[in-house]
Amino acid sequence: MGEGINDYTQKLIDLRRHMWMAGVEVELRRLIWQIAVVGKYISAKIHEANRKQAGFKNVYGEEQLSLDRASDEILKNQLGFSGFVREYASEEQEGIVKLGDGTEKYIVTADPLDGSSLVDTNLAIGTIIGIHRESVFATGRATLVGALYITYGPLITMVYSAGKGTHEFVLNREGEYMLSEESIKLKERGSIFSPGGLRRDWTPAHRKLVEQLETSGYKLRYSGGFVPDINQIIIKKGGLFTYPALQKSPQGKLRLLFELQPMAYLMENAGGAATDGREDILNIKVEKLDQCSPVYIGSKTEVQLAKQYLSA
Repeated sequence: MGEGINDYTQKLIDLRRHMWMAGVEVELRRLIWQIAVVGKYISAKIHEANRKQAGFKNVYGEEQLSLDRASDEILKNQLGFSGFVREYASEEQEGIVKLGDGTEKYIVTADPLDGSSLVDTNLAIGTIIGIHRESVFATGRATLVGALYITYGPLITMVYSAGKGTHEFVLNREGEYMLSEESIKLKERGSIFSPGGLRRDWTPAHRKLVEQLETSGYKLRYSGGFVPDINQIIIKKGGLFTYPALQKSPQGKLRLLFELQPMAYLMENAGGAATDGREDILNIKVEKLDQCSPVYIGSKTEVQLAKQYLSA
């Protein structure tokens, strides 16, 4: 689609027009647009909380929990009204929530407010969404038909894929998501890395991988937020994010269904890759909603290097 369109014209393309021109099926593009609109409501909640709690640091823990719950309720309610979603699963729900009459096309998974503990520090946080056609208790490769995340930072941006590339949109002053970059393509190799977990808890194989990256001159870029760190790798077009298996947590801490599957889908559609160190994230079957997995996600060169170290 992007051939022959100059940068200025591209930025005049809004989200709905872009999905129509890209050939995304009607129900899916309407659902993605509705979720993008929900992002505006969640952003308003975040700003309201920041204004209300400014100068009252001691109550931020309670406000953080309130924001998580409010974001989840906004998403669940809006998806229930959409007419396209039959089931909803999120980190804030104990189980899968039935929506609609059961004949709708899609199942939506969500991390409604990833990184909410960073709200009081004014760092970027985000929402992560996976859109599935079939049961979520399968591999992401078998069920995912779309994924997106919204970053609430100095700008509100949305990165989405419906299987035809990974694209970035920016929310403008008029409240419209406008195309910022189409068909993002990662380089084979990046220059930044974001390593999660305490160094003292790393396994020997993971420690050797990080030492190799440091020796090779990779720059450390780690915010403590999954959405902003993944967004950095996608927008900078290369690098590696990892939250590894730890000595006391062999499955890491990031949730396969709510966090890793959607991000792996977006990364693969941008020419990158994602693995647990041995197997592609999208090839790992979900057995339970709170299932965790180690992850190495980013440019193909760095992900392949991780596989070499972790499988040795």
